[in-house]
Amino acid sequence: MKFMKTAASVAIIASMGASAAFAGGHAETKLRIQTHYAPETVSGKLAAQYIADVESMSGGAIDIEMFYSSSVVKTVETFDAAATGILDCDMTGGGYQTGKNPAFQFVGDIMGGYATPYQQLSWLYYGGGLEDAQALYNKYDMQLVGWWVYGQESLASSKPLDGPAALKDFKFRSPPGMETKIFEKLGAKPIVMDFTEIFTALETGIIDGADASGLANNVGLGLYDLVKHANFPGFHSMPSDHLACNKAVWDAMPEAHRTIMSVAMEALALRTALTFEKANAAAAAKLRADGVTLWQWSEEDLQAFRDAAQATWPEFATTPEAEALVASHLEYLTELGLVSN
Repeated sequence: MKFMKTAASVAIIASMGASAAFAGGHAETKLRIQTHYAPETVSGKLAAQYIADVESMSGGAIDIEMFYSSSVVKTVETFDAAATGILDCDMTGGGYQTGKNPAFQFVGDIMGGYATPYQQLSWLYYGGGLEDAQALYNKYDMQLVGWWVYGQESLASSKPLDGPAALKDFKFRSPPGMETKIFEKLGAKPIVMDFTEIFTALETGIIDGADASGLANNVGLGLYDLVKHANFPGFHSMPSDHLACNKAVWDAMPEAHRTIMSVAMEALALRTALTFEKANAAAAAKLRADGVTLWQWSEEDLQAFRDAAQATWPEFATTPEAEALVASHLEYLTELGLVSN
C-alpha cells in the first residue's frame, strides 16, 4: 500500500476542503474520505458500494472523493488528518488510535467480548454504545458515524488448536497490545512481529502459528499452504472498522445528509457481516477438502478465553473514557450471557 505523499500534494488535498454549498436552492456536501483498503479487496468494494449508496440516495447532493490504500497519509494518521482538515472523514478503524487513548481499544477490537458481528453491532446501536463511544470521538473533534465489522478472525497453526490447553507454549505472531497479555494468561507465547514476517517465520518454525485475519482472508494470503490447522469459527479478535468524520464538518452538514450517511452505514454493516459470513463458510469447506483441520471450541472453552480477556480489560482501562466503555460492554455482555457469574 502507498502510505506517503509529498507535503505539496497533501496541501493541495487540504486546500480543496469539505464544502456545503447551494446549487439551484439545494444543499450540496463534498467530502474527502480515506480508507486503508485497496479498491480491489472485498472491503474496498464494500466501501465503494457505500459511496455509491450515499450519492444515489442524496440524488448527487453528497459528493464523495474516496482515497483508497491510504494514499494521502499513513493509515494510523488518517484520524488526525480528518480531525485537522486534511481529510474530512476516516474510514479505517479505532484500533489504530490506541496510542492516543487506550479507550480506542474498546471500539477498535473488543477482544474476548462478542461472539458475532451482530452482537457487537447491537451494542453500538441498541446497547448505548454509540452514545458512549461518541464521547470519546468528540473529545478529539471527531464524530463516529458507524461501524462495519467483518467477523471473528481465525488463527493459523502448525499444530492442533483443540482448546485452551493447546495454547500452552504456543508461539504465534501477534499484534502488539492487549492481545499479547490475554494469550500470556492462557500460557501462550505471543511474538510481536510485522505482518510481512509471518511467512518466513512459519516456514522456518520460529513460530507455531499466526494471528493474521479472518479465515477467508487467511486462505487468500496462503497461510494454509504452510500450516494445516485453524480454529473456526474464530473467537479471539473481531476488529471494528469505522467511519468517523471531522465534527465541525459533520455538524455543518444538512440533517438530511447526516441521516443518509448514518443509515447507509447501517446497510454497510449488514452487507459486510453477511458477505464475510458467506466467504468464510466457503473457505472452511475448501480447507476441509484440502485436508486442513478446523477446530471448533466448546462453549466452555470459549468462556475460558472470554474470562481471561475480560480480566485483562481493566489493565487497559486507564482513562475515564476507557473505564466508561469497559463498564458499558460488561453491562451489555452480561445481558447477553457472555460474562461468567
